[in-house]
Amino acid sequence: MNKSESISNLAKALCKAQNEMGGAVKDAKNPFFKSNYADLTSIIKAIKEPFASNGLSYSQFPVTSEGGGGVGVVTVLMHSSGEWLESEFYLPLAKKDPQGGGSAITYARRYALQAMAGIPTADDDAEAAMMRGKLPEKSKAFGEIPEEDQRAMWVAPSKCETAFLTTEERKLLKGA
Repeated sequence: MNKSESISNLAKALCKAQNEMGGAVKDAKNPFFKSNYADLTSIIKAIKEPFASNGLSYSQFPVTSEGGGGVGVVTVLMHSSGEWLESEFYLPLAKKDPQGGGSAITYARRYALQAMAGIPTADDDAEAAMMRGKLPEKSKAFGEIPEEDQRAMWVAPSKCETAFLTTEERKLLKGA
């Protein structure tokens, strides 16, 4: 990862934007695995307004790994102050043709942007994706992660502070 000399303005703006963002809605279907996922458009929808209202923008550039065995993206997160963060994400090419390259680049864009923005995915209910500054409620997502690996995070609505919940607090939230 590369960054500008200072990222204090960017960090404050990203914190505010994350407080306004919900999750990216899993509204695309993967017929091979019979599952839903958040496509690139869903991720962009989740960040677009919160980024714009907080002076944030991003850009992504396709890149090829040394030797040409993989492709990926460079994602640059920028703030109106001129501060920036940059990260590269590469994937191996399963099929070495234009379609395989394009598919891998889109996949890399989706995951790199989601990670850079710090947003989760949510089931295909738009209301479930709108977690803006609320304590997490009982969610299907808890069932997807082994109990010992679960980490619940709460973002205070008016302050950019986070609190990690204890196992007892998580059980209360889950209704256990």
